[in-house]
Amino acid sequence: MPVAPPLAGRAGPAYPDRPADRPRRARTVHRLAWVSAAVAAVAVAAVLSLAVGSRTLAPSTVYEALLHGGDGPAAQVVRTMRAPRTALALLVGAALGMAGCVMQGLTRNPIAEPGILGVSQGAALGVVLAIAYAGVHTLSGYVWFAFAGAGAAGVAVYLIAARGRDGATPVKLALAGAAINALLYSVVAGVLTTRAAALDEFRFWQVGSVAGRDAEVLGQVWPFLALGTVLVLAVARGLDALALGEDMARGLGQNVAAVRITGGLGATVLTGAGVAAAGPIAFVGLAVPHLARALVGTDHRWLLPLSALLGPVVLLVADVIGRIVVPPGEVPAGVMTALIGAPFLIVLVRRKTVGS
Repeated sequence: MPVAPPLAGRAGPAYPDRPADRPRRARTVHRLAWVSAAVAAVAVAAVLSLAVGSRTLAPSTVYEALLHGGDGPAAQVVRTMRAPRTALALLVGAALGMAGCVMQGLTRNPIAEPGILGVSQGAALGVVLAIAYAGVHTLSGYVWFAFAGAGAAGVAVYLIAARGRDGATPVKLALAGAAINALLYSVVAGVLTTRAAALDEFRFWQVGSVAGRDAEVLGQVWPFLALGTVLVLAVARGLDALALGEDMARGLGQNVAAVRITGGLGATVLTGAGVAAAGPIAFVGLAVPHLARALVGTDHRWLLPLSALLGPVVLLVADVIGRIVVPPGEVPAGVMTALIGAPFLIVLVRRKTVGS
């Protein structure tokens, strides 16, 4: 008896090359290629950070210093100064990139960044109070006060926005963040006005930099960065659904309140830890998610990991450029990211205006 031909488009393991699957496979290959390129870019940026400075070292010298030690001047520079600086830039860049991505997803605001929820200004208030009233004068001491201030500011913004029948909507979050930012800025300015001796010390932290940080600071912040990463990755699907609107997200089975709380908490932890360790680094959280979105699309399961890779690249490159533009001195990374990010924001605004 002749066997009937298979039905066209029939699903099953015997039909692995369905036409509908080809675009999906092509997208996956495309995204994997960009992720692989980003991993390579991180490696190159890290090598540059270890090798370039007031004294440029060959990559072979960096390799020998890291893997085989040594007591020479070059080995000491690499291990005690540049390695902790590079490691911190990797962690802070990844944290700010993911935090910006989540905040843009939660608020559905293309210009949202880690400072929008008052987190950065809360960290600044914590540092000011530590210097002016607690007698803390070390970077490792600032971390805990900055993190506490960032967390308190994030919680305050959410509690204010959550009041009312609609809960913490994107518009209410943005407005509450702006109000808390203004309030905290006024308090910081007031403390610095009455405690002028704290101003000189505070301004070195406020400019944002990964220089001068040691392994102790890394040890203090990395557990919080790990916790924040787990929280934001857990809501990747929820952020995709939320982009379609709250009603559609609920229709897809997502708990909108849980997504907002978990994502907001994760972004606050990431921002708080990053800002506590390096100061307020501008524009990384704004620019990186847009760049990642242009490369892999809007799926947060790809967008968050790519933001975590591109953030360190941007911060490391900015830090390296800052070391060589005005030798023998250097420009802090926070200044360089602002100089790079300001033109990016202008281009983004122009594109949005033209598109509208």
